[in-house]
Amino acid sequence: MNIKNFSRKAYIILAAIALIAIAAPESIMAQDRAEIEATTLVKPGQKAPDFTVEMVDGQKVTLSSLKGKIVLINFWATWCPPCREEFKRVQKDIIDHFKGQDFVFLPISRGEKKATVDQFRDKQGYTFPMGLDPTQEIYKKYAANYIPRNFVVGKDGKIIYVSVGYEASEFEAMIKAIEAALK
Repeated sequence: MNIKNFSRKAYIILAAIALIAIAAPESIMAQDRAEIEATTLVKPGQKAPDFTVEMVDGQKVTLSSLKGKIVLINFWATWCPPCREEFKRVQKDIIDHFKGQDFVFLPISRGEKKATVDQFRDKQGYTFPMGLDPTQEIYKKYAANYIPRNFVVGKDGKIIYVSVGYEASEFEAMIKAIEAALK
C-alpha cells in the first residue's frame, strides 16, 4: 500500500469518526428526552392525581384541598445533586417571589425517611415545609423515574407545566409559567 492511499483512507476514517462524534450526542439526547417523556405519567392538560402527603411537622396536606391555588409539586431527594442545586433558588425565587399570592410550594421527598429529611433540613438551614413520600406512593402517580421533577398545577387542578432535572433556563421558564397562571 502506498503512502498516498494510506493517508487518504486515514482521512476518510477520521472524517467518519468526527461525523459520528458530532451526530451521536444529538441522537443520545433525543433518546434521553424520549425516555424521560415516557417516564412522565402526568402531562400538561391532564388532571393532577390527588394525594395526601404528611409534612415533616406531622401535618397532612391533600392536593384537592388546594384547588383554586397554583401549586408547585416538587419531587426531590437529599442525595440528588440537581435537587440540591434547585433548592438553592427556592426560597428567593419561588417562596419569597410568590408570597401573598394564591400559590403553594409543595416539595415532596421521594423515598426517604423523616429522619433523613430532618437532618438535611437542619444541615442546609431550610425552614420551608417539606412533605414525605418514603414509599414513593405519591411519586409513582406522577412519574416512573428521574428527579428533580416539577409539576405546576393550575387553579382548576390540571397540570400546566412539567419539568425534569435542573437547568437555570428551565427553572426560569417554570417561574414564568407560574406568573402567567397567577394573572
